[in-house]
Amino acid sequence: MRYNGLSYAIGEGFRNVFKNTKSTVISVITMICTMFLFGVFFAIGVNINSVLEQVQMKQGMEVFIWDETTDEQKQEFEKEIKALEGVNTVVYKNKQQALDTVKEQLKNSQELLTAYEGENNIFPASFVVTLTDLEQAKNIEEEVLRIGAKIATEGRSEEVDLEIDETTKHDSIVKNITSRDSTIETLIKIVRGVRITIGVIFLVLLVISITIISNTIKLTVHARRKEISIMKYVGATNGFIRWPFIIEGIIIGIIAAIITLLIVGILYDVVIQNIEASNVLQKMGITLLSFTEIAKPVTIVYAALGIGIGVVGSSVSMKKYLEV
Repeated sequence: MRYNGLSYAIGEGFRNVFKNTKSTVISVITMICTMFLFGVFFAIGVNINSVLEQVQMKQGMEVFIWDETTDEQKQEFEKEIKALEGVNTVVYKNKQQALDTVKEQLKNSQELLTAYEGENNIFPASFVVTLTDLEQAKNIEEEVLRIGAKIATEGRSEEVDLEIDETTKHDSIVKNITSRDSTIETLIKIVRGVRITIGVIFLVLLVISITIISNTIKLTVHARRKEISIMKYVGATNGFIRWPFIIEGIIIGIIAAIITLLIVGILYDVVIQNIEASNVLQKMGITLLSFTEIAKPVTIVYAALGIGIGVVGSSVSMKKYLEV
């Protein structure tokens, strides 16, 4: 389309928006309602995804090591585990901390562990490993075992081996690994299920939005069918007739997107503040996303929805009136 044609389409699009006030208001309100619903599910979806990621990062495994492991071996072991892809944090827990953990679990029966204080401590030191991706748990566990075996055998010679008592010589510095396999598998299923559900909801809402907006714009086009017929009679091309309506649909979509963004932003902050005031999530160590954190993707989604639905809705609505 030439520059004059484009400037005409833009000018007519703006004039139509303000000339047909009633249909414009109806279209904007309809789009706000559907886009608001879309925004609510989007906000819920990104927060559920964020919460699941936070829960994932708290899950992992505890790697117990033999008492004979040297400080150098521990440092090397920790360094190599941290370098593994999918590992979030690696925290060393010494024998005393292991004993204290058991004491906390026993609560009022801590006196039962008095005999295990000091040199009599039978609880092994360990490394608590959390993950960024639970689906890599099995692979990481295998890598941890491999690293433990490698470090245990590094620098050994036959002469040294002969001097080491068989009760203190191990093929790996790793004594045992405990992981919450059932919890991890459940979380993986939940994450997958939530993402699929959110994706399906978004698609359904998108189809509903396009259908509703198309029908609304169709009423506007129907009311101006005589104007379209006259333009056809004087030789106007379909593109020349269509573009002002498409520009009008885009303008209506952008107006609706801006209004909806403001409404969602205000309500979102109020809801999040009330949830956080309950301190329930704080006790669980979980935080929800602030609106500033989701503002960019929400703005992009609304802009795409507003422009996309405006274009598709206008094009679909005008199809029968442009048929020769």
